[in-house]
Amino acid sequence: MTRSAREVLDQEFLQVRAKILEVASFFDRLSEADASSVDQRQLGLLRGGCKILEDEDGEKAARVQLLFSREYDEGWRNRFDI
Repeated sequence: MTRSAREVLDQEFLQVRAKILEVASFFDRLSEADASSVDQRQLGLLRGGCKILEDEDGEKAARVQLLFSREYDEGWRNRFDI
């Protein structure tokens, strides 16, 4: 049975709010820390993921997953000795 948008929001609001607060707290801690050794690639990925969340396009979970994924390497089995 498919839930309505209202049902999804009502049932998941508090959990999602907590996750957003957790992300906001992370960025606060990061801004207060010594940023001289920050991996800019990692930080860019996190910011890119946040931008995906606020845009109007669909398939957000798939796009965030692809953002954090490596490109497919046909030789991955050899590289990991599998």
